[in-house]
Amino acid sequence: MGSKLSVNNHRSDVIGLTYIYPVLSRRAGGLSIGINFNTNNTCNWRCVYCQVPNLSIGAAPSIDFDLLAKELRLFLDDVQHGDFYDRFEVDADKRVIKDIAIAGNGEPTTLKEFSRAVGLIGQIATEAGVFPASDYVLITNGSLIHLPRVQDGLRILNDYHGQIWFKFDSATEAGRKLINNSSQSCQAAVANLLIASQLCQTKLQTCLFDFAGRGLPSSEKLAYLEVLKQIKDHGNIRRIMLYTIARPSAQPEAEQLAKLPEETLETFANEIRALGLEVSVSF
Repeated sequence: MGSKLSVNNHRSDVIGLTYIYPVLSRRAGGLSIGINFNTNNTCNWRCVYCQVPNLSIGAAPSIDFDLLAKELRLFLDDVQHGDFYDRFEVDADKRVIKDIAIAGNGEPTTLKEFSRAVGLIGQIATEAGVFPASDYVLITNGSLIHLPRVQDGLRILNDYHGQIWFKFDSATEAGRKLINNSSQSCQAAVANLLIASQLCQTKLQTCLFDFAGRGLPSSEKLAYLEVLKQIKDHGNIRRIMLYTIARPSAQPEAEQLAKLPEETLETFANEIRALGLEVSVSF
């Protein structure tokens, strides 16, 4: 018997597989099948809200493609034809595969064989009848999208009508350093965002939260809105996903983090909507 799945538990080891894990996603609104390339808990960023324990700076290790294929086929069969939903007490209205999401315990595009993995997952999901009915999603911090090998993978993702969820938590240099521990400039991030939007359907995802009692600073809001005006004129991005923290952080800053009030998120969302962009809010 499994444990009940919830939006508060995104552990990659919940079903005991190496690369595959199930998630009840707030933003997707149902079952998301997660793919974890970063089995060594490494990332090229260290976001203060990250729930991955023992996170270290680094890249994804080489993948055992035979094992990835075997696990994905077995898990899809369990969900489609087995008793997975009963074992994990999934509510009746959530018993649908909303997407297969490449996410996991670190930045997936650090995988050297990224494009090969994207293609393999797409092939297996299509053979199983999951695609094109369900979405194919890459959740990324976007920091490596300027690399040709990553762009090759995005083209394959686009071939399967996939989409990129591009992490963009702050439009200020200070905010990016504070929240993401990233040295990549906002200008470089926007350049990568525009590249992504030309290669594949791209949505912006932004995590907003209270850090050390500062709430949502007006300087952060103004800078973010200015970037949206820029990309609205030059990119193909029309969807913004705002959300706040739902799961405990495993980082040293955890005690300084708190959810923002729902009304704060909705007020900011309305300011974004005034620019002519579509916004969803997850609380």
